[in-house]
Amino acid sequence: MASLHVAVVGGGLVGITTALALGQQGYRVTLLDRQRPRVFTGALGLDIRNVALSPSSRSLLNEVGIWGGQAAAPYHRMCIWEQWGNSQVEFDAADAGRTELGWVVEMSALVCAGWNKLDVTDGVDAVIDDISRVTPTDDGVTVHLAEQAEQTFDFLVAADGAQSVVRESLKLEVAQHPMDQVAIATVVQTELPHQDTAWQRFLEDGPLAFLPSPVANLCSVVWSQSASSAQRRMSLSDDDFCTEIGHSLEHRLGQVTAVDARFSFPLIQQRATDCAPHGRVLLVGDAMRVVHPLAGLGVNLGLEDVQAILQVSAGPVDLSAPGLWRRYARQRQIRSEMMIRIMAMLHKVYTDPSPGMSLLRNVGVRSFNALDGLKRQVMREAMGLKRL
Repeated sequence: MASLHVAVVGGGLVGITTALALGQQGYRVTLLDRQRPRVFTGALGLDIRNVALSPSSRSLLNEVGIWGGQAAAPYHRMCIWEQWGNSQVEFDAADAGRTELGWVVEMSALVCAGWNKLDVTDGVDAVIDDISRVTPTDDGVTVHLAEQAEQTFDFLVAADGAQSVVRESLKLEVAQHPMDQVAIATVVQTELPHQDTAWQRFLEDGPLAFLPSPVANLCSVVWSQSASSAQRRMSLSDDDFCTEIGHSLEHRLGQVTAVDARFSFPLIQQRATDCAPHGRVLLVGDAMRVVHPLAGLGVNLGLEDVQAILQVSAGPVDLSAPGLWRRYARQRQIRSEMMIRIMAMLHKVYTDPSPGMSLLRNVGVRSFNALDGLKRQVMREAMGLKRL
């Protein structure tokens, strides 16, 4: 069974982790992607695309040999408040018996570390090419490539993102939940240090998050908002954008003194109706589901998928055995649907501008902040240490 050949389509963080982890379990693995990643550094010295990783995710990355060497920024606190009212929620790692709630890491450096690990891992290799489609049969899964000859594998894991070619090839139905929002992502320099704290303020048209970096006065920003607001803010000069974003965070970190390039992208939540659509195919990560970035759950949910796969694949075993993935599919679908519904509910609650809802939010936040036991449980859920 150790000779079973597994294809992992998609070389992002979830895909490279899947490939290395299955290789460690004794499977022969081929990772397929259109290009090898490179480290990206913006004008302020950081990759604009950052990821907040939970302790559970860090443990998995450490096990497969990806973690280490990157400039990770631990955050010890989270501070969350809204535009209307004076109540806020604070999460402190010490209250959960931890030294940190998580780490913010530059995505490109982390993914490149995974590919470097692949280069020196026996039994795991890579194919660089565009994938046109996949064809699963009872005997294997054929991957059709743009430049090279087609290849057939015993099993395939699709980790090729929200626009998954694998998912489209199988004509899988996708349940979409439009958010009518656009996110702006960038890196900013602030007058005051970030204090190893993740700051998030719910504004009338969406949440604004400042995430700490290894540099005391640099923060990664994800700002969710209406399409019209995003269009206006993308057209602002750097100075005007700094003024507006600093005001929107109520100057918790003083003035915003510089901003890197700004990128915008539409926000949508979606879920494939079946994450194990064939006896030889699984979906993971964004190929399975996409959630709103407000809680930083996306990559962590994808790494949860990998952890769940490893519990089934330990052995090695015949990955195409009838019924082997039934429980995995059921549990991951329930988890995906729950997270999408929670994000949609939070979005709806916090974008309701009515005075009555604002009062209810503030009373609820104040009450929640006083319930240490519930806060501790929510923190452990967010850290991947305990499921709600």
